[in-house]
Amino acid sequence: MTDTEPSQPTKPHRKTRADHASELAEDYVEAIADICESNGLCRAVDLASRFGVSSVTVNRTIARLVRDGYAQTSPYAPIELTSEGARLAKASKKRHEIVYEFLLSIGVSEPIAMADAEGIEHHVSPETLKRFRHVTLEKSKP
Repeated sequence: MTDTEPSQPTKPHRKTRADHASELAEDYVEAIADICESNGLCRAVDLASRFGVSSVTVNRTIARLVRDGYAQTSPYAPIELTSEGARLAKASKKRHEIVYEFLLSIGVSEPIAMADAEGIEHHVSPETLKRFRHVTLEKSKP
């Protein structure tokens, strides 16, 4: 291979890119659900504001969510979750809450727990999540 030939990503890099795409989808469907719950509907501008990104970025991400069956929309219409998107949003929110509560239960401050939970929630295994939940429940018992 020469310096000018594009290389194929190695297997770990492909997994990392796929994980990041999954994280993005989870963050967006969770945000859409939250915005719809509080505002009654969700528009691209709401997501751009929430994530601090451009409308172009939001539109590209929404197009992927539509393609993957998580959302539906049309030009100038609100963004809605499909049943699959709503399921993903609920699961993502639940994971986030468990991680956040666990971090608080071990003494992490609220702002740090909120920031850390946002990243950890996407990478935690079901086994670890189950233990986080167990520890949190044990610590909350009188």
